[in-house]
Amino acid sequence: MQLSYLNMDSPVGQLRLVAHETALVAVLWDGEMPHWFKLASLVEGLQHPVLIETRRQLQEYFSGQRSAFDVPLEFIGTDFQKKVWQALLNIPYGQTRSYRDIAEQIGNSKAVRAVGAANGKNPISIIAPCHRVIGSSGKLVGFAGGLDKKEILLNIEQKH
Repeated sequence: MQLSYLNMDSPVGQLRLVAHETALVAVLWDGEMPHWFKLASLVEGLQHPVLIETRRQLQEYFSGQRSAFDVPLEFIGTDFQKKVWQALLNIPYGQTRSYRDIAEQIGNSKAVRAVGAANGKNPISIIAPCHRVIGSSGKLVGFAGGLDKKEILLNIEQKH
């Protein structure tokens, strides 16, 4: 499988957008590379339509002009992870949910820790809004991009 990438600057640092021919498969933090990339060749895709559209929608999100994304997505992970990541897509803009809320939503209330682990491996950050998942105490916890980036994303959404 060949994957194309496009780097973009953002208020949370440089992001790497990755897509195959028809869908976005990752929004990565600077230096982040999931293990499954070793299975694919990665080429720069400056003209790739999915990547160009993703960049445009993210720029609108960061400027407060977009609250939902509509680029085609394909999650690469286990069935359980995909179920968790799909559940993230249902968290409304500007709201948060706990790991327990997500576990209950996917029908497995005892899987709170497994939900946390899956959330931490979300390959499509921001668009599949893992930053909207917080601890049961209301504290910001665990985020691949760093808690400072999670706070920035939540603040962007609270402002608009």
